[in-house]
Amino acid sequence: MEEPDLNSPEYYQNREVSLLEFNQRVLEQAKDERLPLLERVRFLAISSSNLDEFFEIRVAGLKQRVELGSSRPGPDGLTPQQQLDRIATRARELVAEQYRVLNDVIRPALEEQGLGIIGNRNVTKGVQRWMAEHFEREVEPVLTPLALDPSRPFPRIQNKSLNFIVRLAGTDAFGRNTSLAIVQVPRSLPRVMHVGGTRSVDGPTTALLSRIIQVNIDRLFEGVEVQGCWQFRVTRNSDLYVDDEEVDDLLRAVEGELAHRRYGAAVRLETAADCPEDLVLFLRSHFSLEPDDVYLVNGPVNLHRLMGLYDLVERPDLKFPAFTPGVPSRLGQQADLFSEIRGREVLLHHPFQSFQPVTDFVRQAATDPWVLAIKMTLYRTGADSLIVDGLVEAARHGKDVTVIVELRARFDEAANIELATRLQEAGVHVMYGVVGYKTHAKLIMVVRREDNRLKRYCHVGTGNYHARTARSYTDYGLFTCDAEIGEDLHDLFLQMTGLTKAPALRKLLQSPFTLHAALLAKIEREIEHARAGRPARIVAKMNSLIEPEIVRALYRASQAGVRCRLIIRGICALKPGIAGVSDNITVRSVVGRFLEHSRVCYFTNGGEEELFCASADWMERNFFRRIEVGFPIQRAKHRKRILADLETYLADNVDAWELQADGSYVRVAPGEAERCCAQEALLERYAD
Repeated sequence: MEEPDLNSPEYYQNREVSLLEFNQRVLEQAKDERLPLLERVRFLAISSSNLDEFFEIRVAGLKQRVELGSSRPGPDGLTPQQQLDRIATRARELVAEQYRVLNDVIRPALEEQGLGIIGNRNVTKGVQRWMAEHFEREVEPVLTPLALDPSRPFPRIQNKSLNFIVRLAGTDAFGRNTSLAIVQVPRSLPRVMHVGGTRSVDGPTTALLSRIIQVNIDRLFEGVEVQGCWQFRVTRNSDLYVDDEEVDDLLRAVEGELAHRRYGAAVRLETAADCPEDLVLFLRSHFSLEPDDVYLVNGPVNLHRLMGLYDLVERPDLKFPAFTPGVPSRLGQQADLFSEIRGREVLLHHPFQSFQPVTDFVRQAATDPWVLAIKMTLYRTGADSLIVDGLVEAARHGKDVTVIVELRARFDEAANIELATRLQEAGVHVMYGVVGYKTHAKLIMVVRREDNRLKRYCHVGTGNYHARTARSYTDYGLFTCDAEIGEDLHDLFLQMTGLTKAPALRKLLQSPFTLHAALLAKIEREIEHARAGRPARIVAKMNSLIEPEIVRALYRASQAGVRCRLIIRGICALKPGIAGVSDNITVRSVVGRFLEHSRVCYFTNGGEEELFCASADWMERNFFRRIEVGFPIQRAKHRKRILADLETYLADNVDAWELQADGSYVRVAPGEAERCCAQEALLERYAD
């Protein structure tokens, strides 16, 4: 039998299509009647937000490649233009389904719960009166209608801002014919509100700001006839471009690019489905878009605003039950964390276990008289971060504090610039990473004097130092004072701050130098074990798998008989279950209450088990264009624990989807098996 060519495009799924399929799985959560209603609203909003980012980054990048004349295909064999064609078809189907779910599923369910949203029909006089009063009192003073004429050209439209195009008839105050105007919806006003405020009004109980404006739009144009108004929104290219070879001040370069992001090249136009064809053409021409870039929607433009409904309505019965993250007894509020970590390594699994010990670690280091230095990487953090407060406090206590802030953390650039400024003002040594490589590793190192010698205490993790996302993202974090890991972190910080050449690391794996090669070597080692008849198995969990060499290595492992069990939340270029190529590979995606974010890889290794956690997905950017760190789980107890977690995900028959050989996903059903929801099981296992 002829050996299959593992480079053949037939064995690779397109990353953009795969990402859209992930968004479909998110949308399916909005249809799942087993979930609390307001959680379903939240999933619908998330699917809209995900699609926004997809157009801002992925579609924008493909359009740029087409404009530059690129026709180079990816591993799947599709050129940039072919990818855009597929996206246009699949994304249109996805948008149509989003609005079908809103109109036919979510809105009726909300009405049944007494949470109706003001629509076009059956609006009572009381609701009409309240909308008019609210518009006059709270909305109209903030609006600025912009009539279009030769002296007032089309206004600049910000990325993802909501607007109305208004058709007018008659003469204006100066005796001129007026035909069109633009009304920009202010971002300073809440997008969702209670109808009536504190007083009761018969009818729907919630209102969208856009509906209130639309109903009262004629009040902005006294003396002329308003023939109609229609919502529209433009999505723009939001990827920052910083020339790594030319830039001499990264902070200023990023600040400059942020100013342009709001007005980048348009990539998508959304308009109301009933918007007249001539106005759609007018808008499309103004933004230089093609017909495939226009999305007519049957409902309010920008479903992400429905997240405001989730936040507004206080109905615990319509949301997931509250939970209290667990805290290991060793790490209680009064615990001496240095003593506990010195005793043995501590493993945390967020959000099932609390993020508080990580915050406490920095806060204790800030005031501990024996701590000399703190070094840390920050990719994303919250606006009111207790960790940042701890770093500031440490600097004020005379500690040497060094923080590597990644200014180019996508959509957090402005927040990180503000964070860097605050830290610098407190006396912290702030670095912006390495030009050309995003610093994505999650590292803290505390240097402490003990018994007349220096000891390093470390935290390494798979997630960000962000307390809010630690409540909704699944991630692992490890506290250790292992001497060799401490030496490795010391060398890594020297490399990142001084750009020195780091010696060979002892235990950690690092991108862009050793992580990719090490994973390939471990997969090849598993292949040799399988061929020799020894135990051979790979279990890996991540957000995305697209790097071609890794995919080919996994195919070879499957051909050699290695059982590969992959848990991949989002993009997967690999196709499982292909005869003679990937028979021994299964891929599942778990989409549930929490965003699956941890990266783990386990190797049976002939009985000498190895397990690593990492900050990196298995993508080219993570292996070759980012600074990432993989760390070993050395305690047998911890390896057993994480492997048990992975097995729980592999047994999930509630939130899991199985990837098929044709690239489609099929939802796993319990059937006659006992119901198993991995995230619920982990909450029971770890939460308080």
